[in-house]
Amino acid sequence: MEQAEFLEKHVFAGLENLNDGFDESGNHYFSQEHFEKVLEQAEYFGIGIYKITPFYNGEAYGVAEHESFKKKATDPKWYNKAFLTFTHRQEGLLYAATYKVSGKLLARYSADKNEEEEV
Repeated sequence: MEQAEFLEKHVFAGLENLNDGFDESGNHYFSQEHFEKVLEQAEYFGIGIYKITPFYNGEAYGVAEHESFKKKATDPKWYNKAFLTFTHRQEGLLYAATYKVSGKLLARYSADKNEEEEV
């Protein structure tokens, strides 16, 4: 299983991608409500978030990176704090992020998928 497939199935499932073609098709943009769910799923699975970029009226509205918070990308403290800061500054933002799903997690879900296919 590849990272994009994992994210689609386990993190973005049921959430509306608001990228209607204004950016590369692989980039997902979410409302505040849906991005909060993305962060919950990232924390649950231990997915790294390297950068969060909010957008307002089609323009980047700042950026937050884990390095600025002196935290690992998998530490939910940094991305939850960054998200909270953005939500207090401006309503109606769209959120995009860069993610890293560990090879170990991908392998585990690939193994689970292979077992299901054998049954």
